[in-house]
Amino acid sequence: MRTSTKAIAIVAGLGMAASMALASLGVPAQEANAVPSYSQLSESKAKQKSLESQLSGVSSDLAQKIIELDDLTNNQIPAAIEAADNAANAAEAAQGEADAAASRLEAAQKDKADLEEKIQQTGEDYDDAHAAVAQLARDSFHGSAASDTMSVVTGAKSTDDFIKTMQSDAAVTRSESNAANEAATTKNTQMNRKDRLDAIEKQITTLKTAAETKAAAAKQAAADAQAKTASLNDLRNKGDQQRAELESRQSELKTAAAQQAAQTVMIQSQIDSYNQQIAAQQAAAQQSAQQQINGNSGGQGTTRPSSGSSNSGSSSNSGSSSRPSSGGSSSGGSSGGSSSGGSSSGGSSSSGGASGMNYSVPGNCAAGSSFCYGHNTGNVGNVYEYSQCTWWAYVRRSKLQLPVGSYMGNGQDWGNSGRRLGYLVNTTPHVGAAISFRAGQNGSSAVYGHVAIVEQVLSDGSIVTSNCGKSMNGKIYYQTIPNAASGAYTYVHY
Repeated sequence: MRTSTKAIAIVAGLGMAASMALASLGVPAQEANAVPSYSQLSESKAKQKSLESQLSGVSSDLAQKIIELDDLTNNQIPAAIEAADNAANAAEAAQGEADAAASRLEAAQKDKADLEEKIQQTGEDYDDAHAAVAQLARDSFHGSAASDTMSVVTGAKSTDDFIKTMQSDAAVTRSESNAANEAATTKNTQMNRKDRLDAIEKQITTLKTAAETKAAAAKQAAADAQAKTASLNDLRNKGDQQRAELESRQSELKTAAAQQAAQTVMIQSQIDSYNQQIAAQQAAAQQSAQQQINGNSGGQGTTRPSSGSSNSGSSSNSGSSSRPSSGGSSSGGSSGGSSSGGSSSGGSSSSGGASGMNYSVPGNCAAGSSFCYGHNTGNVGNVYEYSQCTWWAYVRRSKLQLPVGSYMGNGQDWGNSGRRLGYLVNTTPHVGAAISFRAGQNGSSAVYGHVAIVEQVLSDGSIVTSNCGKSMNGKIYYQTIPNAASGAYTYVHY
């Protein structure tokens, strides 16, 4: 369900969204990409040079702030996320090894306790292995074995049947006896109990040392992971501060190129903030779910945190629930989106009095509302599968206080579903609109299409969108799509 049109960058992050924010846990880095290639370095330098040219005429102080925020968002923070993820994975692996070592030690200590109990009962020179073999031999001639022989005699249909059955029983008995002797040899159970106790005590000493070493390694790995996370948080706090300062100084940007450059950098930073909030919500939901599981005696396993969604998925449900009275119009309005990444001009009243393309973002539809802008929204909660593009479209539209349905279908279905519900649907981009891609369009899924949210409408006719997809594990990324008002794309407004 993802589209891959001219992606500017994938901003790694962690957690969810407020009206200007969102996120998710970082994806473990691939070893092959750990060291930037020459082409990546060249691309980074070219990008910085392009940014600098766009900021021509801007005061050096303000231009430097924009460049620093861009570097923080696109270079330093992703690298710190990768380092934090790797450290967290290493800590988890070290803890797993420590737990395994502790389990082996505990098992050896239990063996020792069990053997000491047996020694108290029958003495330390008692040979368990030979006793077991002797018991097997007795069982071959007495008790149930004898009954089995009589059963064979009385149940045989012929002499041949009787002989074959007895031969089979004899073979089974020999196999059992051989298996017992082999086990005794392999496991050294032919030693008497005193020897075995000495061997177990030596093993315990070795295992105890190993467990202590593993525990120390796990503790150090956890400390490293905490340090990496703290470093990442410091960078993010710095990014938030620089973004806030940049937002307060936008009036100093006089040219359209400089304004667009600043907006693009701020949107990138905002998406990383979105990711942080998503991660925080996911962690809180996971903790709550785990507490509920622990509170239920019959509970087993763990479940994916819902974060307001269920596992209904978006690979089906192509329609909406029911057709409401459509107060919203159907076709497009005036042209032009705003070049602002935050809100567009115009205003709509709380009764949904937007006019054509003249509507504000954030809008006037509270999250979860079932009726807004004169029509039913089809909203009964976020039932889309976590991390799908439809899940993110629902989350983002809710945060922007724009109407969104719960059963809009797959990404390619949002336009038709929106029309049936009375949404304004056309081919004109606008900040906050859901852009629907046909199956296979711009690299989207050949089966399901894709849906994304318009974050910015640029003066050159391109747009910047925020996106998610199943493979992103809840991470939000953005893309630039050229010629977005060419009529090739469908936009769901309000």
